[in-house]
Amino acid sequence: MEFDFLSPLDTDLVIDIKRLSSQHLSSKVVFHTQEEFPDIQKVDIAIVGVPENRGSQFYVEHEDLSEIRMELYRLFPGNWNKTIADMGDINPGNSPEDTYFAVSKVVSRLLKNKVIPIVIGGSQDLTYAVYRGYDDLEQMVNLVSIDNRFDFGKQDDTIPALSYLSKMIVEEPTNLFNYSNVGFQTYYNSQEEIDLVEKLYFDAYRLGEVCNNIAIAEPVFRDADLVSLDLTAVKSADSGNFINFQPNGFNGKEICALSRYAGISDKVSAFGIFNHQASRQEAPLIAQIIWYFIEGANYRSNEYPFGSREHYLKYIVPFEEEEIVFFKSNKTDRWWIEVPFFSNVHNKLHKNTLMPCTHEDYLAACNQEFPERWWKAQRKSIL
Repeated sequence: MEFDFLSPLDTDLVIDIKRLSSQHLSSKVVFHTQEEFPDIQKVDIAIVGVPENRGSQFYVEHEDLSEIRMELYRLFPGNWNKTIADMGDINPGNSPEDTYFAVSKVVSRLLKNKVIPIVIGGSQDLTYAVYRGYDDLEQMVNLVSIDNRFDFGKQDDTIPALSYLSKMIVEEPTNLFNYSNVGFQTYYNSQEEIDLVEKLYFDAYRLGEVCNNIAIAEPVFRDADLVSLDLTAVKSADSGNFINFQPNGFNGKEICALSRYAGISDKVSAFGIFNHQASRQEAPLIAQIIWYFIEGANYRSNEYPFGSREHYLKYIVPFEEEEIVFFKSNKTDRWWIEVPFFSNVHNKLHKNTLMPCTHEDYLAACNQEFPERWWKAQRKSIL
């Protein structure tokens, strides 16, 4: 029933896609057409278009995602073993709330079937709809947003794409455990918003910080369930978005690297690309972002949930009156830090949990410096 919200691809687009050679990515994809619907039991990754951008300040009444799809399907696939389906589009409802409802139901169905949805928006308030797709799974959700803004605007804001995060924090059920922003630009965010990020023990990484060392973002994605990419986080010279001109931001290489980090994370179960104009100029980069996410998903190491302890080296760092425990994977050389369970207080996690970290975090602990994300995780778990 949930898939009744999906409309098939335009017939002319399907004809153009079928003209591509058997070597192109198109030959590896099952399409929702007028005659055929993908068998969800045989799908690993599902592409879902949602041309709903009434939540944006740059509203386009008839957004067409065909250019993005053509650019994507004319790329060549890697040595992939994931089955990909293009499920078609969820067309805008009578109101944005109607669209949110449809998106949440489709995403929920995909997640329950262990299918990773790649949502091509639309405005970024659709992140809220994707997040609501996790409600039936009864789990806490970690959101990572690649964005130059925090989007903590007031809920009655006339531009929902700038306030969707406030809605996620306030509205029941409140399943959001952690929010991480990658690439914020200080001059786009009020001091009140910056202070709120600190008060809620969320994580935020400035654009320059990530560009100087992009590897610091990898553990952030490794701990994410949902990744939302605002294309305005990419500078216009690389994205091709000259309607909402951005002089600064990630370049094309950096945004593709972040997308691959999201894909290779064993935990990420949904990915969305929002706040673009679906123009011919933007389509090549959006297609490559999707390609890198799929590439990453094909090379997941399956280290989450945490596997047998015999495949990890355990490091114990004495720290003041306690110990900080680290684990290093023998398989990938990636690091985790143990966040302890406090039995005498209300605890959202109810167990010791392992949080991804970097080798630099371990070295900092050896120098008696608190790993910041570890400290914040402890504070969140006892709120």
